[in-house]
Amino acid sequence: MGLTHFDENGKAFMVDVTGKHETVREAVATGKIIVNREVYEAICAGTVGKGDVLSVATTAGIMGVKRTSDLIPMCHILPITNCKVTFEMLPEEYAVQCYCTVKVTGKTGVEMEALTGVSTALLTIYDMCKALDKSMEIREIYLCRKTGGKSGEYYHEKKVEDSSHNAE
Repeated sequence: MGLTHFDENGKAFMVDVTGKHETVREAVATGKIIVNREVYEAICAGTVGKGDVLSVATTAGIMGVKRTSDLIPMCHILPITNCKVTFEMLPEEYAVQCYCTVKVTGKTGVEMEALTGVSTALLTIYDMCKALDKSMEIREIYLCRKTGGKSGEYYHEKKVEDSSHNAE
């Protein structure tokens, strides 16, 4: 299977999903932000000056999921049926791991939505904490798993442990 968003002349186009059957589809993506000790402790204590960082980042992640088709040119507008953004604090790394799980019943998958949700949530953490640490690094954003659709199930070969996060 080749690239799906280019025609025989190499011009970009949106894939036609008209003939596809609707199926339940789910995708989980993850990524993390590495911060300094001061920022990590402020996030944990809820003392970042701009407010509750993880609550705002959760909302931003969900908003990112819902706006993916506005940001990624060839993405279809999808009726998201569920979205969950969660965080895991990693004290040994001074890092925050983000997971975004997205569900839809539709004709195309939600991988891009899950990846956009993680990216938006992590960028929001950066934005809210940049006054304390401009050296934060966003790393390792990737698809953990996806289910549904013609291509079936996919699990990231090295990151199977991350694929257990799912929407409720």
